[in-house]
Amino acid sequence: MHKILIIEDNKEIRENITELLDLEGYDVIEAENGKTGLQLVNETLPDLILCDIMMPVMNGHEVLTHLQTQSITASIPFIFLTANVEKKEILAGMALGAKSYITKPFETDKLLQEIKRWLSS
Repeated sequence: MHKILIIEDNKEIRENITELLDLEGYDVIEAENGKTGLQLVNETLPDLILCDIMMPVMNGHEVLTHLQTQSITASIPFIFLTANVEKKEILAGMALGAKSYITKPFETDKLLQEIKRWLSS
């Protein structure tokens, strides 16, 4: 069973994604901010990370930058989930090492497709 970490400060969005992924058979771990998310990455070593960008305490770019500096976490597929659709933001996230960038509100099929894509590669 693949383990997915969701780092999202919006409780309703986080719970909706968790429910969706639970129904798909994934083992889901939740974090409400980037700092907690980093702690959980190091404790659980998930197979994939879904992360918001704009969050309190530590934003998604900071989380990804930190993960890229550690050999044990640098290869974990990282997907940004965000409401920011500016091209420069997308390019910045991809330049940091994100595998994909999904904008909110997202289509369930698109999210599941991207997760399956990166877990199978």
